[in-house]
Amino acid sequence: MLQVVSYQIADSIDIRGFKAAFEEGVYHSDADELFYKTGPESYVYVFKYGVVCFLNTDEGAVKRLFERIAPFCKNTFEQKLSEEFQVETNARENKFGFNKIEIVNAEIETLRLIMLNVSQSVALDYFLEQTNLLLEETNYHTQSLEKKGRLDISGTNLKKYIGKTLNLKNRISENLYIFDSPPETWEDENLNKIDQGLKRTFDLQERFRDIREGLEIIRENLELFKDLLQYRNSTFLEWIIIILVFTEVLNLLLEKIFKFY
Repeated sequence: MLQVVSYQIADSIDIRGFKAAFEEGVYHSDADELFYKTGPESYVYVFKYGVVCFLNTDEGAVKRLFERIAPFCKNTFEQKLSEEFQVETNARENKFGFNKIEIVNAEIETLRLIMLNVSQSVALDYFLEQTNLLLEETNYHTQSLEKKGRLDISGTNLKKYIGKTLNLKNRISENLYIFDSPPETWEDENLNKIDQGLKRTFDLQERFRDIREGLEIIRENLELFKDLLQYRNSTFLEWIIIILVFTEVLNLLLEKIFKFY
């Protein structure tokens, strides 16, 4: 029985920089990911979206890897999200279960595919968590709008909130590729079946759809908030103009009155 453990450790990882520093054992690499063979049945998978996945790796080796990769991480998390998955080898047929897969052959590409899907799952957990936090903040503002008839937030804080939301949406858009099937599955029917089975096991498509729907709700609310902010600013400017005009007219009247006397 092999164990896969995947961690979301940071917002992102500098793949190019890490590979330049640690080239030993690289089995597969591109601009977005690094796959290392670290032992006879041990592997490490590093992704640019801040996830590191281990297969059959003891806690000491995991800790050492975290220490080595830390300088290449952007916004390292104190609380790491993680997900575990069991792999049973030498089975009679490929079979998917809850938090477990049975495979006939433990070929390296099959194991890499399993680690990829577990990593996609933990990344989705992170993005869903961030989306839900933004939804909670959005609901707070909409409830304030319903009760008070106005947004209970300053223009500066509203702009910060809009910026935070757009940054998250951009990060998810940049990493859309992580939910695609790897090219290897297009040419190998067995890998394709395993990939599709794992996607169903982890509900990857459904969870990704939930994130997109949540971001769409947030986007619609941001449009409303932006319009209200613009209206509030334009109204404020109109009052300033009215006051200035009134002041000018008052000054003219006072000048004429004093001249008359």
